[in-house]
Amino acid sequence: MTHTFSLSQLGWQAFFQQQLSLEEWENHVAWRVLAQHRATLELISERGLFTLALTPNMPNLTVGDWLLLDLDFKFVRALDRLSLFARKAAGSKIDRQSIAANIDTVFIVSSLNHDFNLSRLERYLALAKGAQVEPVVVLTKLDCCEEPESYSQQAQGLDPMLMVLAVNGLDVSSVNALSPWCRSGKTLAFMGSSGVGKSTLVNTLLGEGEQDTGGVRDDDSKGRHTTTARSLHPMPGGGLLLDTPGMRELQLTDCEDGVHEAFGDISELAQSCKFQDCCHQQEPGCHVKAAVEAGTIDARRLNNYLKLLREQAFNDASIAEKRATSRSLGRFYRSVQTETKQRKNK
Repeated sequence: MTHTFSLSQLGWQAFFQQQLSLEEWENHVAWRVLAQHRATLELISERGLFTLALTPNMPNLTVGDWLLLDLDFKFVRALDRLSLFARKAAGSKIDRQSIAANIDTVFIVSSLNHDFNLSRLERYLALAKGAQVEPVVVLTKLDCCEEPESYSQQAQGLDPMLMVLAVNGLDVSSVNALSPWCRSGKTLAFMGSSGVGKSTLVNTLLGEGEQDTGGVRDDDSKGRHTTTARSLHPMPGGGLLLDTPGMRELQLTDCEDGVHEAFGDISELAQSCKFQDCCHQQEPGCHVKAAVEAGTIDARRLNNYLKLLREQAFNDASIAEKRATSRSLGRFYRSVQTETKQRKNK
């Protein structure tokens, strides 16, 4: 990256400008988080690039965030986010992990082979809807698929208003179908499981080999995972592109509205069920179950809807319980310290 960018090219909007006082605007510099590492953040602004060391007193930051630094390059504060993708941290850790902030459009990537999975697409759609970010489904490896239309129709069946595109990530003219979402000042995110061709799409959109790519395993049609860190990449034609590692344990949290919106057909039918708290199993007067029996709603789709609702509710409860326990322990430790000091002063 050899040239500088204006704030508008980096995604600066009125939403962020309104958070600054005139004094802050004159005496501070707005920087955007370009990449996130274990102990540092790579930032970009009109002034160029800067590496900021992370300190314990900083808030939870992620790629895409906007920060204010003073003229001595000292951290002042983070600006409120326009949007935020988050999940329950992978593995057994009970916490909420930020994935990316201030995204305009998310390309949900799946390949046209054995990796294609409607339930996984629904999971990503719920995440996108919950973050209030426009989702676009991108089906890759078009050159390796004999009947791409069948996959496209299945994805389109999830939502008639959903934009679904099939592309060959190695073909520039094919990838140009994504250009309407890649305008200057727009921030785009790529999400999808490992090996579906995200890094190949990144390379083609950037016009250079910034991201390593891996081949496809013959036994299961899965690509080799190549991206290892989240990072933003300014595109030659405008816009900022965020690449993320394949998220193999994408667990939903704080996303109930997103689940309901991603399954709008089921949520709408549920409003007319006999019981307000209908679980859509064996309850009498359940319109959702009747639609499944009539074949107008797929049983797989209902099962995934219920599964995602249970998952996000469990994760929310786990995180809330952990936070409550932490606050309780904090009060206990402070009371012990206070009592100890009082005894010493006697």
